[in-house]
Amino acid sequence: MIAPGTLALLLLQITVILIVAKLTAALVARAGQPAVIGEMLGGLLLGPSVFGWLAPSVHRGLFPPGSTGTLQLLSQIGVVLFMFLVGCELDLTRVARHARTAVVVSYTSIAAPMLLGIALSWLIVDDFAPPGVPFLPFALFIGTAMSITAFPVLARIIAERRLTATFLGATAIACAAIDDVTAWCILSVTVAVAKASGLAGAALTIALTAIFAAVMLLVIRPAIGGRGASRRHGDGALVAAVIFAFASALVTEMIGVHAIFGAFLAGVVVSANPAVRSLVNQRIQTFASALLVPLFFAAAGLRTELFLIGGTGNWLVCAAIIAVAIVGKVGGGALAARWTAVTWQDSLALGVLMNTRGLMELIVLNVGYDLGILSPTLFSMMVLMALLTTAMTTPLLSLLRPAVGAAEARNAR
Repeated sequence: MIAPGTLALLLLQITVILIVAKLTAALVARAGQPAVIGEMLGGLLLGPSVFGWLAPSVHRGLFPPGSTGTLQLLSQIGVVLFMFLVGCELDLTRVARHARTAVVVSYTSIAAPMLLGIALSWLIVDDFAPPGVPFLPFALFIGTAMSITAFPVLARIIAERRLTATFLGATAIACAAIDDVTAWCILSVTVAVAKASGLAGAALTIALTAIFAAVMLLVIRPAIGGRGASRRHGDGALVAAVIFAFASALVTEMIGVHAIFGAFLAGVVVSANPAVRSLVNQRIQTFASALLVPLFFAAAGLRTELFLIGGTGNWLVCAAIIAVAIVGKVGGGALAARWTAVTWQDSLALGVLMNTRGLMELIVLNVGYDLGILSPTLFSMMVLMALLTTAMTTPLLSLLRPAVGAAEARNAR
């Protein structure tokens, strides 16, 4: 057996992870699901819930205790690059075009699940919060996790269904963009509260984060956007963009919020320059999505122990978490869209799209797990919720919008 901590073991782990991820992604694609569902499922299959249960000795040999530290670090690098790409994909002009509906729907679909999540956390804090975790960070974190929408997954579902040029598709992307920015800001506050030793420490962390975000968006972004595209094109621009992303991630990590917030802000800044944004997407997207993101799913899967959700009481709590997540997102988003005079059909479809969580939810959950806010049992419940709410998007959307007419697409332009 390969010794733990060796390069050979790491290479074997990566090889197995990539093979399983691609196989499960291909299988779910046949069912009309996005690849991210298969990669999430692949991560669960490699964890103790399936692989560790079916072949415990082989699982211990492939993922021995203490051997996954390097894998975790690689997955974190992947998440930083992924969040940089998410920021790069934000199109603020599209948000402005559908501002009224987007703002109302996105904030309602954040507020409703967050409030429901905080209420639920009050009921489960005694049984599921790790020892020593105060109620405030626990409740804020549960509420934040409920309010996440996966902007990249949603954008790909819309593109695959040829909804991009329609009112529904454009509005959904605008809503998800606003949701993303707001949710990561809320997460940064939650992490600051969780890490700080008191209110003064939390206030200082939040103030420093706000100053950093203001400098990035109000000073650096206009400067980058105003530069000539041709001068920023080439390998030098790509290297500079990656350095900028890692440096921004380092700043927010040192401030006291997570590195992913800095990477996301760096992407939003870079999106102001179309040439650099295109270069980043061309050169980094495939590498991050094909290699590093499956490693993150595997790392999350190794932490997920579904057998911990044993007993009727635990499964009832798990069902309540899933119900709160769906009602808050689908219900809140649909009612808000209807209030802005969107048809009931498109309102429900918009609510379903906002219920997509995917990789973004797993990123948030892993932050909570690393901070010690989520217990292993609650983490497993939330991972199951993320998988189910993402998997239900495509079939529900097929029921609500079975086809998109060419005339509708032309009118939306």
